[in-house]
Amino acid sequence: MTARIQTDELTFRKKSFSSVWDDPYSKDVALPDHTAGARTFIFHPYQRKKQENISVSRTPRARLEEAISLSAALDLDVIQAVTIGIPNIRPATYLGRGKVEELADFISENEIELVVADCELSPGQQRNLEKDLGCKVIDRTGLILEIFGERAQTREGSLQVELAHLSYQKSRLVRSWTHLERQRGGFGFMGGPGETQIEADRRMIDERIGKIRRQLETVTKTRTLHRKSRKKVPFPVIALVGYTNAGKSTLFNRLTSADVMAEDLLFATLDPTMRQLELPNNKKAIFSDTVGFISDLPTHLVAAFRATLEEVVEADIIIHVRDISHPETDEQRNDVMSVLKSLGVEDGEDRTIIELWNKIDLVPAEEREVLENKAARGENVVLVSAVTGEGCSGFLQMLSDYLSRDESIYHFSFRPDQGADIAQLYENGEVLFREDHEDHTLITAKLSAKIVGILEKQGIHFTGTG
Repeated sequence: MTARIQTDELTFRKKSFSSVWDDPYSKDVALPDHTAGARTFIFHPYQRKKQENISVSRTPRARLEEAISLSAALDLDVIQAVTIGIPNIRPATYLGRGKVEELADFISENEIELVVADCELSPGQQRNLEKDLGCKVIDRTGLILEIFGERAQTREGSLQVELAHLSYQKSRLVRSWTHLERQRGGFGFMGGPGETQIEADRRMIDERIGKIRRQLETVTKTRTLHRKSRKKVPFPVIALVGYTNAGKSTLFNRLTSADVMAEDLLFATLDPTMRQLELPNNKKAIFSDTVGFISDLPTHLVAAFRATLEEVVEADIIIHVRDISHPETDEQRNDVMSVLKSLGVEDGEDRTIIELWNKIDLVPAEEREVLENKAARGENVVLVSAVTGEGCSGFLQMLSDYLSRDESIYHFSFRPDQGADIAQLYENGEVLFREDHEDHTLITAKLSAKIVGILEKQGIHFTGTG
C-alpha cells in the first residue's frame, strides 16, 4: 500500500443526512453503527495494464485525492487513504483475495468503521466486501449520493436526491434474504408461492419512485412556466456550469452580490440559484448558479437532476467556469463537456459556451504568461479571479459585447403621454440620441430584435431602422 496521505488540513463538516449508510438490506452482516466522524479507510483501485496504455488520463493519486476531498465533505475521519494496483477486476470482491485479507487485518487493527471504494461496485461485490472486511462499504456513487443528501436544502433538491438514492438502492436489492420464507398466495389447497421479501421491497421502491417522479413533473411544469415568464422579459439567461469546486458560487456572489454558500469544498452548492445581473451599457441578464459536475458522475444523479439541469439547456449563454490552477484542468473540462453533451448542450449557432478560466491568482507568474497568451489566441475565453475580482469587469464587458451582436439602431417617436414607454426604452436598451419637442419626443436607441418584438407587442412602434 502507498504511504498515508496527510489529511490534517482538511476541513470537515458535520454530517446530518442518513441514507446509504443505514442500509436495511444487510441483515446478514453485523455492522457497527455509523456516526459523524466515522473512522474511514479509502482506497482507489486501478488496473495497471489500462493505466500504462492510457496516454492522457487522471493519475491514480489525483483520483485518490478527489475521493479524500469528497469524504471531507461528510465529516469523515480519514485514517488511511491508498491507491491499489490490480491486474484484473475480481467479479466477487473487485480486489484480489490476498489484498482483501490484508485490508481486513488493517481494518480490524485500526477499528475502521467505514470503507470508501473509489470505484463503482456491483451489489454483489459490495456485499461480499462487507462480509470479508466486517464493516460498512460504500462506493463512489454512494459517497456522492450521501453528499447530495446533505446539501439538498429545497423540497425539489430533496426529491431529486431521494429519487437518485432509490434508483441506486433498487439495484442493491440482492442482499441475503434466505432467512425469510416465501409467503403463500392464492386460494384453496393449491395456493402458489406469494411474493418474496425482496419482491415486496422492490415493489415499494417502485411505488415511491413513481410518486417522486410525478412530484418532479409538477416541478418541471412550474419551471417551464417560469421560463415562459422570463421570455416575456427581455433579459437573457446566463448559466454557470463547471467542475465542482471550480469557483462558480464565489464568482456568482461577486457578480450578483448574492449570498450563495461558497466554500473550498466539493459540491458546496446543490440547489440552483438565479439573480439579476447588471451589465455594462445598461444591459441586464439573469444569472443562474447550478450544481457542479464531477468525473464519473453517477447516471442516477444526471437523471434525477434533469429538471434542474434544464435551466442549463434553456440558457442563452453558458459560462463554463474552470479551475485553471488545477493540475488536471483539461481532464475536468472534458468531464464537464461530456455531461453537457449528454444533455444535448453543445456550442453552436443557437448557443455560445464561454470558457472562464478562474483562480488565475493561484497560478505562478511564468505559467500565467503562457495562459494569457493562450487565452488571447482562443475564442470566447477570459481569465479571472473570483476571489480578488481580477478580470471580472472585463468579463462583464465581454458578455455585454456578445449580447450586443444582434442589436440594430431604431428610431422612435413618442407622444407626450408615453412617458412610461420612454422609461422602458431606457431600461431595456441603449439610448443614443434624444430630441424633445412640444408634441413629440424623438429617440434613437440600440436594441436587440428580441426587445423590439416585445415592445411592438406592447404597442410601441418605431419609425425606421438604421
